[in-house]
Amino acid sequence: MKIVVIGGTGLIGTKTVARLRSKGHEVIAASPNSGVDTITGKGLSEALAGAQVVIDLANSPSFEDKAVLEFFETSGRNLLAAGKAAGVKHHVALSVVGTGRLPKSGYLRAKMAQEDLIRQSGLPYTIVHSTQFFEFLGAIAQSGTAGDTTTLPSAYFQPIASDDVADIMSEVALSAPANGVIEIAGPERVPMNDLVARFLKASNDPRKVIGSTQAQYFGTELDDRSLVPVGDNPRIGAIGFEDWFSHAAHPRH
Repeated sequence: MKIVVIGGTGLIGTKTVARLRSKGHEVIAASPNSGVDTITGKGLSEALAGAQVVIDLANSPSFEDKAVLEFFETSGRNLLAAGKAAGVKHHVALSVVGTGRLPKSGYLRAKMAQEDLIRQSGLPYTIVHSTQFFEFLGAIAQSGTAGDTTTLPSAYFQPIASDDVADIMSEVALSAPANGVIEIAGPERVPMNDLVARFLKASNDPRKVIGSTQAQYFGTELDDRSLVPVGDNPRIGAIGFEDWFSHAAHPRH
């Protein structure tokens, strides 16, 4: 089966491509560097010719509100139009747990717009709502840092390892379209400030972490349901924080 992975050279993309190729599928790792650009449309029709499945893992290079919305709307329209023209049988997109619940977040508003385009496209689809990746913990810490103190929300979240995400994305791509949303998350639900504190301590980072119900997460306040699965049957990854940390490449201070 021919599968096109948009964003196939990124963190999740490279792992997803490798898993699908190991199962014997013809997989195109599509990105601007490989001559496939979802914003301009360049190379899309050629890449999608004969493809049964498209996995959209593309992400905006800018998180500024206007730019990120333009990215996901333009990329989504171009990719879905090319998919319909090519007769794609399953459009799979990676999105974010919390989309639809955090309207003050410009990034999540843009992801919601992307999801709406998919639902309205007429293509068979599966949208995967993932929690944050463990690999993003450093950026979360930095987002709340002033001096030697990091102030973060005390709301619960349930991060997942990128290896688990790639495993699930590969399985979803080879399954029948859900024509709906699948939620995926890591095995541990924990206050954000607590897990980031564990991450910094394990990294020998001396920053002190303070939890606050008022602290914002990239421009929006959270509650304990904002960044965790809320459906009945989320797919739970196998890799916990300690296991991920012991095997991952990360800077040590």
